[in-house]
Amino acid sequence: MATRPAQPALPPRMEAVFSGLLHKLSASGHQAHKLIGETSLPRWCRRPLFFFLGYIAKADGRVSEQDIRFAENLIASLGLSKRQRRKAISSFQKGKASETLPPLSGLTLKLSHRIWPAPALKIAICLCHAAQLGGRPGKPRRYRCEDTVDQIGMPVTISEDIFDSYATRMWGDISDAPSKPVNLEQACALLGVTRRDPVATIKRAYRKKVSECHPDKLAQQELSAAERALAKERLLRYQQAWELIRRHH
Repeated sequence: MATRPAQPALPPRMEAVFSGLLHKLSASGHQAHKLIGETSLPRWCRRPLFFFLGYIAKADGRVSEQDIRFAENLIASLGLSKRQRRKAISSFQKGKASETLPPLSGLTLKLSHRIWPAPALKIAICLCHAAQLGGRPGKPRRYRCEDTVDQIGMPVTISEDIFDSYATRMWGDISDAPSKPVNLEQACALLGVTRRDPVATIKRAYRKKVSECHPDKLAQQELSAAERALAKERLLRYQQAWELIRRHH
């Protein structure tokens, strides 16, 4: 697995807001509409949000029931009136019909995110959530999502970190026989955390993983030789992952 090239750090204020939103996203079970319902979104963000959702939904040539349901969940979370709901649906339809992103779409977000990053970051989370409604996003949905995140002035690391959060907690990429982690991303994925999580959170995840396959615990179970060998291998990989993360921090 190739290592990801280093990306410029986010401005401190944006970094702090983004980390807080990722934590709230995790606490909400990675349901972006719940995050929006708990934190709200300014009115002027609605038109670009639903336009971009429609644009992403049409990436594969057909809008799925999941796309429509997610848009409806956002409408409900925002508490839109009937008139506002019609406007949101109209923006979604315009995005669905668009083959390219208009140059001025999301301009207000692009101009405001440096002094008020929260609205643009919340929309970026919603867009990434929409891209992965069916699990790991294919290239068309991911590319459209990344284009929309770029359109609102967010750096590429934003969408990468959001997708990382979904990958480690929602997509179930870790196999039964994990290989040795060779970089920070692999180590975090193995422990089910992200590189943005606090060390204390990562350490708790590591201890939980270790406890699941520790010899003292497995001795009480009737396991085959192959199952014991697999548990021993997983324990070793967890230890290697924790050591790699510990050295990084």
